[in-house]
Amino acid sequence: MKRLTLILTVFLFSALSASAQILSPVTWSYGQKKISKTEAVVYIKANIQNGWHIYSQHVKPGGPIKTSFTFTPSKDYVKVGATTAPKAKSKFEKVFDMDVTYHEGQVIFQQKVKILKPGATVRGKIEYMVCDATQCLPPAEVDFAVQIK
Repeated sequence: MKRLTLILTVFLFSALSASAQILSPVTWSYGQKKISKTEAVVYIKANIQNGWHIYSQHVKPGGPIKTSFTFTPSKDYVKVGATTAPKAKSKFEKVFDMDVTYHEGQVIFQQKVKILKPGATVRGKIEYMVCDATQCLPPAEVDFAVQIK
């Protein structure tokens, strides 16, 4: 019985140790606000852990993976304009040999939509890359869905 308990304890600590090594420095949340009977704004918020950053939507070719939003086509809504964000910070990064723009801390992206059907759900995908001073994680994709109420 002691041997079984020891094996289970080792297995549990191994599993917890392995899961603790998976880095997830960005969490995403979503919201919406109707601004008229036929229009709404979808809010996409990135909460970025201290020391990490994501790149802006406006990175020149040859640089890191920029943050991008793909909205799923629908008969229930239509995008109005481009996805906006607060002004990004800028710095020179040796690894890319260029100035890059980035966000850290918290950033809220906004997308205006025209509502074609009450209760429409805006769906899409976010692609982004997150880095700190010593490493970059592989680009990630996150699906989202926001119901317009």
